[in-house]
Amino acid sequence: MERVTGIGGVFMKARDVKALSAWYRDALGVPLSPYFAGAKFSWPEGQRPDRPGTTAWSLFPEDSTYFAPSTAPFMINFRVDNLDAMLAQLRAFGAAVDERVEQSEFGRFGWVMDPEGNRVELWEPPPGK
Repeated sequence: MERVTGIGGVFMKARDVKALSAWYRDALGVPLSPYFAGAKFSWPEGQRPDRPGTTAWSLFPEDSTYFAPSTAPFMINFRVDNLDAMLAQLRAFGAAVDERVEQSEFGRFGWVMDPEGNRVELWEPPPGK
């Protein structure tokens, strides 16, 4: 059975991305990235200390459609070892799986809707990441 290996990211919509980013930086000490409206946190991955894990936290503009068709103001990204196997498992489970899979230098991404209509992003990092 496929299982998630960690939280790859937490994404939230904001009315004012710049102001809310600054609040998280100033009030909570979140180390904002100069490259995107968020931060990247590193950690050793469970039973595999040789494989580093990362979790991204990022803000999206309030009118972003990236979470669609979900109307929720957030989206969770889960890290997986084998995206194709996880998507097949979810389809067999009867879940609403997006047919689109994206690949980039950051890895492979797929999506599923949970039973309450929240979009969940699944991420298979590139080898060695």
